[in-house]
Amino acid sequence: MADIDKEKDKQKGEEVKEEVKSMRITLSSTNVKSLEETCATLLANAKAKQLKMTGPVRMPTKVLKITTRMTPCGEGSKTWDRYQMRIHKRVLDVKCSINAMQEITKFKIDPKMFIDIKQH
Repeated sequence: MADIDKEKDKQKGEEVKEEVKSMRITLSSTNVKSLEETCATLLANAKAKQLKMTGPVRMPTKVLKITTRMTPCGEGSKTWDRYQMRIHKRVLDVKCSINAMQEITKFKIDPKMFIDIKQH
């Protein structure tokens, strides 16, 4: 029955209201500056569309560490190299339709950034 009503509305030229869903956007990157710029752009786009958005919530930074010997053969002085990679994470919650989500995420994003969008 609902499908028939939607078809009738489309035939009359009336716009059918889309279903509003709660979406969670998770952004992860090793570059803090690009991460903050992306969050600011998402927030500005959501405000322009007058969507309800919370965040960005800053999650704890994950630090991955590797310690390795400098000498390839194992002879000589015992010197070590220490490497680390910091992964920064931000979480945003948006209440919008799928089409509105596509519109607010249409901008250039750093290729090294990981983005996860889930419905919850």
